[in-house]
Amino acid sequence: MKRLFWLGVGLAAGAYLTRRAADAAQNLTPAGIGANLADGLRELGAGLGAFGAEVRAGMETREQELTQLLERRTGGSVPTLGEALQEPPAAPQAPSRGRARRAGA
Repeated sequence: MKRLFWLGVGLAAGAYLTRRAADAAQNLTPAGIGANLADGLRELGAGLGAFGAEVRAGMETREQELTQLLERRTGGSVPTLGEALQEPPAAPQAPSRGRARRAGA
C-alpha cells in the first residue's frame, strides 16, 4: 500500500513538472515571447485607461469645488466649461479712429 501511494505521488509530481517544463519552453519561443509582450501591453493600456478615468473624475470634482468657492466669494454664477464653450466669444472692439489720433498726438 505504501509503495502504491508513493507511485501516485511520483506520477503526480512528474506530470506537474512535465507540464511546467513544457510551459516554460513555450514561453521561450518567439511566439510565446510575443504573446507575453502582447498581454503586458494590453494590461498597460487598461491601467492607463483606468488612470485617465480617475484623473478626469478628480478634475471634475476639483472644478466643482473651485466653482462653488468662486460663487461664494463673488456672489455670481460661474459658467461651466461646457457652457463657456457653447457661448460664442465676444469680439474685441477696435478703438475708434478719433481715440487713436488723440492717443498718438
